Parts: sequence; structure tokens; C-alpha cells
Amino acid sequence: MTDERKPKIEPYQGSAGGWGSVNSVKAILQREKVPIPSTVRELWRQNKPRGFTCVSCAWPQPEKPAKFEFCENGAKASAWELTSLRTTPEFFAQHTCAELRTWSDHDLEQQGRLTHPMRYDRASDKYVPCEWDEAFRAIGNELKQLDPKSVVFYASGRASLETSYLYALFARLYGNNNLPDSSNMCHEATGVALRKSVGSAVGTVVLDDFTKTDCIVFFGQNAGVNSPRMLHDLQKAAKRGAPIIVFNPLRERGLERFTNPQSPVELLMGKETPLATQYLQVKAGGDIAAITGLCKALLTLDDEAQERGMQRALDQSFVAQHCHGFDEFAGFVRAQSWEDIESASGLARAALERAAQTYAQASAVIGVYGMGLTQHVLGEYNIHMLANLLLMRGNIGKPGAGLCPVRGHSNVQGQRTVGIADDPALVPLDRLAEQYGFEPPREKGLNTVETCEGVLNGTVRGFIGLGGNFLRAIPEQERVNAAWNKLRLTVQIATKLNRSHLVNGEVAYLLPCLGRIERVVENGKEQVLSTEDSTSCIHASVGKAAPASPELKSETRIVVELAKATLAPNPKVPWDGWANDYATIRDSIEQTYPEQFADYNKRMWTPGGFHRPNSARERVWKTDTGKANFIVPPALVATGFEDAPDRFRLMTMRSNDQFNTTVYGYDDRFRGIDGTREVVLMNKDDIARMGLHDGQTVKLVSDAGDGVSREVGGLRVVTFDIPTGCVGGYYPECNPLIPLSHHAKFSKTPAAKSVPVRVVA
Repeated sequence: MTDERKPKIEPYQGSAGGWGSVNSVKAILQREKVPIPSTVRELWRQNKPRGFTCVSCAWPQPEKPAKFEFCENGAKASAWELTSLRTTPEFFAQHTCAELRTWSDHDLEQQGRLTHPMRYDRASDKYVPCEWDEAFRAIGNELKQLDPKSVVFYASGRASLETSYLYALFARLYGNNNLPDSSNMCHEATGVALRKSVGSAVGTVVLDDFTKTDCIVFFGQNAGVNSPRMLHDLQKAAKRGAPIIVFNPLRERGLERFTNPQSPVELLMGKETPLATQYLQVKAGGDIAAITGLCKALLTLDDEAQERGMQRALDQSFVAQHCHGFDEFAGFVRAQSWEDIESASGLARAALERAAQTYAQASAVIGVYGMGLTQHVLGEYNIHMLANLLLMRGNIGKPGAGLCPVRGHSNVQGQRTVGIADDPALVPLDRLAEQYGFEPPREKGLNTVETCEGVLNGTVRGFIGLGGNFLRAIPEQERVNAAWNKLRLTVQIATKLNRSHLVNGEVAYLLPCLGRIERVVENGKEQVLSTEDSTSCIHASVGKAAPASPELKSETRIVVELAKATLAPNPKVPWDGWANDYATIRDSIEQTYPEQFADYNKRMWTPGGFHRPNSARERVWKTDTGKANFIVPPALVATGFEDAPDRFRLMTMRSNDQFNTTVYGYDDRFRGIDGTREVVLMNKDDIARMGLHDGQTVKLVSDAGDGVSREVGGLRVVTFDIPTGCVGGYYPECNPLIPLSHHAKFSKTPAAKSVPVRVVA
């Protein structure tokens, strides 16, 4: 396609939200050619009781929703699904996959909703239409002939709890735990770390805690882009006087100031609410050092308080009663020099001491974080350190305090809850065995990184994708893409065309499904779905919009038909009964997870959702020691590589006009970048030192030292407020620079927030 974009880069002066948000929503509604009356009706229902759960981020729904309970990105996601544009069989007849691979991510999805099931024809390199029965029968026959251990069942975070439960069961009945999901690429480090630190794999706060907190510390999470509805809760906290301390390499407008686009007064008067009371631009990978500095300053405050006979800075009774390993951790912190802490974090001692003083004066503190902590080689230790900081003052397990990992996709946490996990230790296999009369596989399955390794070495032969854009989201893109066509079978279940659909195995099918906003009718009855948010609350989700095509099937129905075509009949596994009445799926989920989903079908209608039990929230520590654990990090820097002359730490990032791999447009409003994604953000001093200039075209080259050539070219240098030694570039365009081996130590989360690169003119 002809690209007529004219890039424009200039500083953005406005706040997050405001008229910029309103105009951005207006623009995408026009671009998607959505029917305005029905779209307004659906947006009115978004994130409300008896409405549908947003298809974008996983920020929780309040018990008492606002008049419009959606944000800019949520409206974009809904418009993207409600679009009147269609990708029909006629479109595929006009374009080969080779040609379409030259299109941009935006232009592929901009073609609109998929309308018919399609089969890949290798001779013509085109997709051709097929019947649903033909597709199910052919896929089932292929799966029967493949070794179950060689087939991967991938899931993005979009699928409902009902679909996810059946999908995981399908994989295990088939014979494997090869269930990677999008969590592997973002918050897998959270589950691994928090289970060890506090005995719970998820966050410990609920939405109501934001009304009770008197301090929020933020690490590596950009609410203005990734979870804009969160800005309303931050604004309320800021107006109450709760300090918000931000640790983030880039100065993000969504953490600096906010104008509520749903407030006529704020819009008309241009009124802004300052958010961050202190903004510390930590180096990429320097969070362990930064938190060590906070803890060191806190220990000094505690020492001084004891000397003066004043109230201590530590919650000593909590530490003594509930914690293990404090003395060893305190010894580690005391042994670190301020010189090393400042060097590793890029932050001044005085700034860290000021932040520690603010933290010490607060009685209830929430620790918010995102992928800025998880996506590092020592990502788990980043999270351990945040937990350590909160434990020092008893800020876990009391109102207004706790750990708050912000999930990026609307049900990615829920999928793990109901069984999509490559680690069988996370799934009640014995209960499944009794419930369904089979012996589940017990060996660990493949996660995302291991799936890519299997594609490269030939041990993975089949891939089923339940949503997502796997080949665009992964590290080591070029090598994995080149090996992908050696697979025997690839199946993609999707709403829109993306790049992963254009690289195919010997046998390949593209199966179009209903979106979450659309009405699902089975056996003459409208069905209800459910999802889990970032705070472990379960919500009903009711689609009402007319389907984009009469040919579409629900994700649940597609999974059921694939399972029926593949597996031998089992009287204990009522596939048809489940597909005809989704309430019976929820009954089965409750039977498998009775402690988590008691009275599921009734409680999912609770305004604000019902909260799954969380032991750490109740100060019950299901760890190996029976207590919350202070954990000592092995280093102050989480990058996993040494600094070297002219070696930079690359952070991959999203734009304002993007959700995960979906690119809505080319406007990164808050960063002042319009019309392009081919940029590299650099500190002005680094630009001068390298003999470059703003606007110059450069390429990023891998500096991993593993002998593999990786580069991304055609990038425009943009002067930006970013720490020296760090550069920023967009995801997924910069993913080819991430080695497959460059991942978090225990969870194998790709370390996309600190990638070793060089900048070459």
C-alpha cells in the first residue's frame, strides 16, 4: 500500500486526557466508519453491570460506574471491533500472503473484521474460503496424526474465562501442557516472584484500596497509555493529598498531569490535576538499586528514631510476626554504598532520601508496577524488591495498601486462573482427573520462549492460536518467522487479519470469531461470558451488538468443535452441553475451583465483580516458610549484561495509538510524535557524544555478543528526556533486536525493557 504519511515531531504541551483524548476518539470512530447510534449505545454499556467488559486493558470496573465508564483506548478498542470495514474472501482473492507481509501492522488490521473461515492454499499463496465443517474435520485429522507433545495451544488475553477453561482442558485431554499465553511475555515474572515473596501469584489490592491509600509508589507503568481509566483513581487520590512517587525512565504525561475528559468543567476551563509529586527518572534496569536506596534511607530513619526514642520507621511488630529473612536483607541493604546505588539507578541520594521520607510518613501505601519491572533478566528480583519495601512498613494485607501489578490485557490473568498454564503445578490436575475421567499430562509444557525454541529446532510441529499476534509479539522475530513454514499445522482464531496469519505451516486455517461486544446465541439462547480484572475480580460480560458476519462463530463454539473433531468421545466431557449453555461451563469451573468460584453463576453479576480469595491480602502466607519472605537480590542492576562503551539499554514501548500489537494509528500524542513509528528516542547528551543529530536516520544493532546478526533500520533520532545510556523504540517493531535467550531468569519473560544495542549512523 502507498504510504503518504508525513511525520511531525514537536513537544506536546497538553495534559493526559482532555480535548486530546476526545478528539482521538472522534478520529477513530470516523476512520472505522462505525455506525454512530449503535456505537454510542455500546460505549454506554462498556464496563458496567449487565454490560460488557472492555476488550482493552484489565483495569477494574467500579461498583458504581461513571456515566461513561470507558477511556480513550477502550473506545478505540471498541471502535476497532465494531468497525463497518470487512476483510472478505474477495479481499484474499486479490492479494497473496507474500504481498500482504509487506503491509504495515496498522494497514492489515485496518481492512476490518474477518467474515468467513479460510484455508491457506500454498500453490497460489492465498487464502481461499472453506466451510466450517471442512475446517474442523481437516484440523482434527491433522491433530490426530501429530505427536501431542509437538503441538502448542497459545492463547492471547482476550478469550473469556469460559473459553479459556475449555481450551486448557482440550489441550490436556489431547495430551500436553503446551499452553503458553500472553502472560509469558509480560507478567509471568509477577506470578513467579509473588508466589515466593508473599505466597500469592497476583496483586493484593482491590479498587476500593485506592480510596483509602495515603501514598502510591509507581514503577515502570504508564497509565496514560496502558490503562487510562486508572487516571481517574489517581486523580481522586491526588486531590485527597495522597503523594504519588513515580519511578520511570521516560517522563510520561499520563503520570504528570490529567484533565478528566468526562468533566465538562475541566474540559471547558482546561483544568489540570498534577499527579506525580516526585518523578524519578531511573535508568532502565536500575530499579533494584533505586529500591535499595529507598530501603537504605528507611533503615537510617529507623535507626535515628530508635536513638531518639521516637516512633520507628519500620513496622517492627509486623516484620517480627509475619516475615522471614529480614536480618539478611537489612544486612545486604546496609552493605550497599550510596555511590554504587546512585551509579546503578541514575538517581541522586537526596532524591531517594526524599522519597523514602514520604513513604515513611504514610500509613497505607500501594505499590503499582508494570512491565518496566517484569521485562528484565532480573525481573523477578525487581518485584521481590518492591515487595521487600512494602513489607518493611507492613504495607501488605491492610486497607489502602498492597501490591498492584497492572495487567495489560483484559482477561490474561483470568486465563491463568482457569488453567491456561504451562506449569502443571499451577493446575489442580488431580481434581481434573476425577472430574473428567482421564489422566492429565504431568510434565511441564512449553511457554512462549520454549515454543520459539521448539519451532527453531523442529520439535514443534503444530500451533493453534486463540487470538493474538504471536509472531509479531515474540522476541527473535526474524529467525522464528523464517522457521515457521516448516510447521505441519497452523490454526489462527481471530477477529481481524494480522501478520501472524500470513506466515503459515503446510496446512493452515484462519477461523474468524465473534468479538466480546457481539451477541452470542447458542441453541436459541443468548449467552453470557465472564472475565477477571487486574485485582482478581470476576465480572459478567454481555455482548449485544450484531455480529460482523452471519458466518462467525464464538470462540467457545470453535474450541468445542475442534475438540470434538480431535478427541475420542468421553461421557464425562459434555462438549455439546457446554457449547449450548455457557452457564454449565461456569458450573464446571466452580467444580474444579470451588474455593475461587463458589456460587459463580450468581455472584458474577455483583456490581464491581466478586473478588477471588487472596491469602496474602488476609496476611496468610502460603510460602515455603509460612511467612512473607524478604529476598536478597544478586545485583543492583537487572539488565543481565554489563555496560560498555557505546552500548545502550533499549526499552521497547507502546504509543498512545496502540494496544499490544494492534496499532490504531500513527499518533503518539503524549510524546509529540505524529505520523511515524520509525523512531529511536535518545538523550541529547548521547546524541552529541555519538556525533549524531536530531532527525538523523540510524539503525539499532544487537550488541548481545552471541554471534547472531540482528538490526532494525530506518529509525529517526528524536531528542527526548530519557536517561543517558538508554534509548527507546516502539514495540513490536524493535522486537527483532531481542535475543530469544534474553529473558527473565526464572519466568523466561522476554527482557524487552533492557536490550543491549548499538546506535549506528
